Amino acid sequence: MAAGLKRDPIVILRIDGEDLLEFINGPSYEAEMVPIFSHIEPPNGSLRDYIIEALGKLTVDQGMPPSDSWETLLAEFKKVAEYVAQHLKEQPVIVAHSENTFDGSGIKRLLSNKFELDKSLNSVLENVPKDRNGKVPKEHLRVALDSVAASAGLPPYGAINEMDNIVGEAFNVMNADDGKMVKEDDFKKTLTEILDSVMLQLEGNPISVSTSSVVHEPLGSSTLIHPSSSETEEQPLSI
Repeated sequence: MAAGLKRDPIVILRIDGEDLLEFINGPSYEAEMVPIFSHIEPPNGSLRDYIIEALGKLTVDQGMPPSDSWETLLAEFKKVAEYVAQHLKEQPVIVAHSENTFDGSGIKRLLSNKFELDKSLNSVLENVPKDRNGKVPKEHLRVALDSVAASAGLPPYGAINEMDNIVGEAFNVMNADDGKMVKEDDFKKTLTEILDSVMLQLEGNPISVSTSSVVHEPLGSSTLIHPSSSETEEQPLSI
């Protein structure tokens, strides 16, 4: 078919979301989206209508299929969501949900209370190995930070990637991974400075985390998103 069109060949593209992800996470995202939004008339309807119109301005160059395809996706998603909602109405699922925002306030409370801070730091040092001169290896600073994490309102190291990145930056600034041996007072001072650095980072860019886990689900709930053929009819989707 492409050969028959000669100077206007057709390129068959497989739109799988990779190009779209590259676009929205790339350096040109804001530069390309701001003009799109600025040329859209203020919506009379909902924000959804505004977003749909903006999506319609994107092309395959940004990894977006033609509008008729994603409108079909929206319609099909709505069908599935309605089925799930009905299923949940008949067989509710009990879920434990928690939300937490790490904004540095826990560290600030600890640093402002000298008694509690000294108590926490001394407790940490009791479990850190020392050489014959009483010096402490700086390589144990990460373990020490984990030990005071609960008192500082921080998650354990390795639990949240964004938090690990902030901690890593603080360690780099303080040269905490240089492997040197230091006196106890210097060890406590460096740990305090790391806490202070993490606090400043979180105050400027808080990290919000939410978790959900199923506490109880009824028998047969494994069919939550698998309706029988008598209830729905599968429709092929062409993009």
